[in-house]
Amino acid sequence: MTFLAGRFPVPPLIESDDSHVVLGFVPGGPGQEILEERANEVLFGVGRAGRALHELDLGAAYDVSNGSVLVHGDFGPQNMLFDHTTLQMTALVDWEFAHVGDPVEDPAWAEWIVRMHHPHLAKQLDALFDGYGHRPTWRRRQNAMLDKCRWALDFVHRWPKINAQSVAMWEERLDATARFQE
Repeated sequence: MTFLAGRFPVPPLIESDDSHVVLGFVPGGPGQEILEERANEVLFGVGRAGRALHELDLGAAYDVSNGSVLVHGDFGPQNMLFDHTTLQMTALVDWEFAHVGDPVEDPAWAEWIVRMHHPHLAKQLDALFDGYGHRPTWRRRQNAMLDKCRWALDFVHRWPKINAQSVAMWEERLDATARFQE
C-alpha cells in the first residue's frame, strides 16, 4: 500500500503491523452496486484501472520479468470505489491477494465476477476490454478464471475447519466456469 500511494488510487495506510492494517476512509460507492445501473461506464472504468495498474513502473520494488506485472488478485467492480457523479475510480481496495503475475489474471477475474454474479450483463463485457485496451484470447481468459477457481477451492481446503458448504460452492463455481462460453 505504501508503494502504491501516490501512484495508484488506494486507501491511505494509517498504521500496520504483522497482525492488522488500518486504512483511511475513501469516498465513493462500490462498483458492484453501481454496475446494475451503469454497466458500460463501470466496466470501462474497471478496464482502465486494470490497464493503469499493469502499466505501473515497479522499478526495483518487485521482480517483474517475463511480462509479469503487479496483479491485484481479486480484481473487479466488487473491490473498486467510484465517485457517484463522475464514475471515476476513487480507490481499489482489498489487496490481500496481490502478487506479481500474468496480467491476464485481473481482467479475467473481473469478467468472471460479471459472468458469475451478473450474467445478464455479459454482453457489456466489451466495455471492460475497451477500457483495458486489449482483449486477451478467450482461452487465456477462461484458463485464468479456472486457475483462480481452483486456487479458491484449494484455499478453502486449507482452512483449519473445512467448511463443506464453501468447498461445495467452489466446486460448483469451477464447474460453471468450465461451461462458460465467450
